[in-house]
Amino acid sequence: MEELIAKTAELISKSKHAVALTGAGMSTESGISDFRGPNGIWTKNPEAERQAYQSYYKFQQNPKQYWIERMTGTSWLGDLINALPNPGHFALAELEKMALLKSVITQNIDNLHQKAGSLRVLDYHGNVSLLRCFSCDARFDPAEFELARLLAEDRLPPLCRKCNGVLKSDIVHFNEAIPADVARESQAEVGKCDLMLICGTSAVVHPFALLPRMAKQYQSKKKTIIIEINAEPTPLTEEGISDYLIQGKTGMILPKIVEEVKKRTSKPISGCEISNCHCLLDEK
Repeated sequence: MEELIAKTAELISKSKHAVALTGAGMSTESGISDFRGPNGIWTKNPEAERQAYQSYYKFQQNPKQYWIERMTGTSWLGDLINALPNPGHFALAELEKMALLKSVITQNIDNLHQKAGSLRVLDYHGNVSLLRCFSCDARFDPAEFELARLLAEDRLPPLCRKCNGVLKSDIVHFNEAIPADVARESQAEVGKCDLMLICGTSAVVHPFALLPRMAKQYQSKKKTIIIEINAEPTPLTEEGISDYLIQGKTGMILPKIVEEVKKRTSKPISGCEISNCHCLLDEK
């Protein structure tokens, strides 16, 4: 494992456009339950899964009732708002600050990458901390709308301040399309990347699972190195999509990678005229 960690650090240090794809395996280390694992939300509560499959249909048919149920019912997602990032999240944020990681594309809706300090985050399945307009995809902080007051005054659903469209949770429900702006930007990042870290995802949920495969399809124009950091092998491992698998917890492995990267990027760069300077630019 140590050799793979060192190899990954070397590859990241030399990359020009590295991106990270992250999934539930990163969030479970922050105490957030996954969905279909042995202790998953839907494994323990099949009724919650059934309701999740109905959410988008309810919104389309009756946005007001969707909001009433959302605000008065029991959340099967748990307390995501107060969850805290773990060392894996902070490690990715640090790679971004070093200008080595260009973006994080995440399946997770928990906002933990942003809490850890990552600035370029594409929430592929939405963000629990935001509202999104069904018409124009504009996003808002729920605090702007005094939702409790709208409920008490029977004025739900909230309406978009840009186009007057109906607002919903930013979370992408079953049978709902990935928001066009996120899908477009994610594909653009995949098209540019020469290194992809796949962190804590089983790579079975589509269309997110297509992104690593898309990266390999661009091989005629450039080579993309794909490195998995997962507790178990995935279809990407079995199909030969990934080049390397580092098996273990992201919260343990990613910080080790960052430490190895620092060893490679903190050396003085040849030709630098500043005394005792240790530039964080990678040596190309």
